[in-house]
Amino acid sequence: MKNLRNSVNLIGHIGDTPEFKELSNGNYLAKFNIATNESYKNKKGEKVDSTEWHNIVVWGAAAKTVHTYLKKGSQVLVEGRITTNIWEDSDGKKHYRTEIIANDFLMLDKKASA
Repeated sequence: MKNLRNSVNLIGHIGDTPEFKELSNGNYLAKFNIATNESYKNKKGEKVDSTEWHNIVVWGAAAKTVHTYLKKGSQVLVEGRITTNIWEDSDGKKHYRTEIIANDFLMLDKKASA
């Protein structure tokens, strides 16, 4: 396989009100998490529901759109790349945070009827 790249597409619901910041350099930043769900049957034939949480980061004008339109519970499709940040705290313990840096997103909620 040639031209493999770091790419992910997720569809999920926003877990909490997105965080929004206007930075000192004039850029915008939005952060939120989404839940993706999966159902499957285990070896005993029992239905198992599984939820994964994903940290999403959006930059620039798209971050302003997140701030304006998205809220807790909104359904969204996110396209982006996976990155993991690693840091050490003052006690020398390593911490890891995996994030999806969004290149694009699509709001999937239906408009309310007028």
